[in-house]
Amino acid sequence: MERVEQLLAEMSLDEKLAQLVGVWLNVNREEGVVAPLQDSMQGEDVQFEAFARHGLGHVTRHYGTRPVDPEWASTALAARQRWLRDHTRLGIPALAHEECLTGLAAWRATTYPVPPAWGASFDPDLVERMGARIGASMRALGVHQGLAPVLDVIRDQRWGRVEECISEDPYEVATIGAAYVRGVQSTGVIATLKHFVGYSNSRAGRNLAPVHAGAREVADTLLFPFEVAVKDARAGSVMNSYAEIDGIPVTADPYYLTQVLRDEWGFEGTVVADYFAVAFLHTLHAVASGAEDAAVQALTAGIDVELPTGVAYLEPLKQAVTEGRIDEALVDRALRRVLLQKAQLGLLDDGYEPAPSGPVDLDDPGSRDLARRLAEESIVLLTNGGVLPLGDAAGRTVAVIGPNADDVTALFGCYSFVNHVLPHFPEVESGIAAPTLLDALREEFPGATIQVERGTGVDDGDRTGIAAAARLAQESDLAILVLGDRSGLFGRGTSGEGCDAENLDLPGAQQELADAVIATGTPTVVVLMTGRAYAVPGLLRDAAAVVQAYFPGEEGAGAVARVLSGAVNPSGRLPMSMPRSTAGQPYSYLHPRLGAASSVSNIDPAPALSFGHGLSYTSFAYEGLAADETAGTAGSIRCSVVVRNTGERAGAEVVQLYASDKVASVTRPVAQLVGYARVELGPGESAKVAFDVPVRLLAFTGRDGRRVVEPGEIGLSVRRSVAEPIAETSVELTGPLYEITGSERRLTAVSVEPEKEL
Repeated sequence: MERVEQLLAEMSLDEKLAQLVGVWLNVNREEGVVAPLQDSMQGEDVQFEAFARHGLGHVTRHYGTRPVDPEWASTALAARQRWLRDHTRLGIPALAHEECLTGLAAWRATTYPVPPAWGASFDPDLVERMGARIGASMRALGVHQGLAPVLDVIRDQRWGRVEECISEDPYEVATIGAAYVRGVQSTGVIATLKHFVGYSNSRAGRNLAPVHAGAREVADTLLFPFEVAVKDARAGSVMNSYAEIDGIPVTADPYYLTQVLRDEWGFEGTVVADYFAVAFLHTLHAVASGAEDAAVQALTAGIDVELPTGVAYLEPLKQAVTEGRIDEALVDRALRRVLLQKAQLGLLDDGYEPAPSGPVDLDDPGSRDLARRLAEESIVLLTNGGVLPLGDAAGRTVAVIGPNADDVTALFGCYSFVNHVLPHFPEVESGIAAPTLLDALREEFPGATIQVERGTGVDDGDRTGIAAAARLAQESDLAILVLGDRSGLFGRGTSGEGCDAENLDLPGAQQELADAVIATGTPTVVVLMTGRAYAVPGLLRDAAAVVQAYFPGEEGAGAVARVLSGAVNPSGRLPMSMPRSTAGQPYSYLHPRLGAASSVSNIDPAPALSFGHGLSYTSFAYEGLAADETAGTAGSIRCSVVVRNTGERAGAEVVQLYASDKVASVTRPVAQLVGYARVELGPGESAKVAFDVPVRLLAFTGRDGRRVVEPGEIGLSVRRSVAEPIAETSVELTGPLYEITGSERRLTAVSVEPEKEL
């Protein structure tokens, strides 16, 4: 682009480097960290005008650092942009970025369910609509880039950031994640893929711990969602993983950041550093001798922009360039990408005029309705002995027990504004209307007598209230026991970034509370409001019903209450297996044959409930699974099945299609998801679901390191969950060994056609 090349040609080195960094204002280290080692990495308070005297690449979290009135903050941001335009030599505006994982992380903005809830919905269309709403709210405020989605594939439930991930299945992560990207970017806002790559595979589930993954696992499992988001959804930005893979931090690895991402996939956007990741090459990884060496390694590898500040890319990088330790052409390479992105956003237009948003409603009825729908679709009915649905519960006495029953923060994840920022400002209200589950139950069951006992805290170990809770349950017709997590950051919660788990027992004394309540004999419905899957086989066995709600957002309490009453028929499916014990971790259903129970070990790693599991208040039947008898190794497999609602209620079934490679040159998963469809059916209605599966989904890294599709027999099955096959068939892949070029279709085409009633 001519304007970009013109600017690049006339910029001084100081002006170039200024475009490759951000500035994070109004951060007070005494208020509590919201980024790794922020207290030690963030320097003294900086003045915007002094920092940006040569220009500025990014404004870091203008809305998401402290509670600010959106209209006032929009006016302040526009003023900063005008200052850059009018008081720097080249007049280039900055790019403003914000967190947006569960909605724009700003005061008074709609807060949606966490990503595991997106996965539980199996509804990419709805997630895309959510992304568009989030993008529109950012664009209205002058924000250009959102730091989401997280495309890490869940590998170990002990990892605190499980609550930020979509699923343990890479195909579902890819489809749901790409939908989010399309939604956000449809509004003119850049989505940022996190965390490229391998971050979730850390040893023992510890945050930032070394990644335990071979090259084949990275290529065949962990990279796939990023490839789809780059090639199919055209994501505009990528953020690196903090982790090291086989001794090399990704921040300094040109194989992933340049060869794979750009040379093989054709990515043309910007790679932005996760906060302080460049400096961490020196301070945490010890692969750099100092900030200058760290800057050289990161820029060479392909990190274009250092966030959130300029610890390494300002003075240290300038010294490296002027003293000849790195070619200025690498600075120009990153700068060209940054300027091209600013041009695409209109920031380099001659007529660019930053303007405040004016009055803006960040939590409008349309956004709340979307949050409600996603929450309702995401709730998973794990077990049900017949007690659910409750109907109107009129005339019944209901004991509502547990630490998450009357706590609004239990609805939100760690990257929500409520849990990410507001704990440091206890005097400030949440800014959004979010009833607790207790509030929602009272509204849903006005004819019931509802009494409350907390019993214990989430993780304080307090047992003094357990006896009173058990007495209340004993005196009641029904107990609703609300257990789970408290989401937070860096040890301030039981789930969230830096809140990893030593084991997968319920935190604190919650299991003892549950045992005491269930032992009374009163029918007990357990509601799990968590960010991860816990090992609770006793609850699954002994409770009258168990419901899973991954932090369901501001409309989540009402959604749970409506599922319990039956006003909403549950349709969520598990996006991650529920372990039987901690000893089974790390675990993925995508294991080869010896990853399952066998006679050579006394340990059975099988989960208590498998990926894809979920019950309904109606029933579904399948018939007529049909598939091609043969398919080419470079082609696709067509198959179809009819699903029918055989119950008396309307409901949604998630039709799941799995494949298995019967014999391969390397070990392969016993089953892998290759397609799915969420199908809404009334009583007696049926629909034909057709899949066109690209054989490329069956590719793997062979013994010689090439990604190939081998000829041979492929099993196909429709399942209610990965552990519950309904109908099976097979397809013979014919033709020569096919080597993947990267141009193949990556996603299964799905169609749903209602069947005519006979």
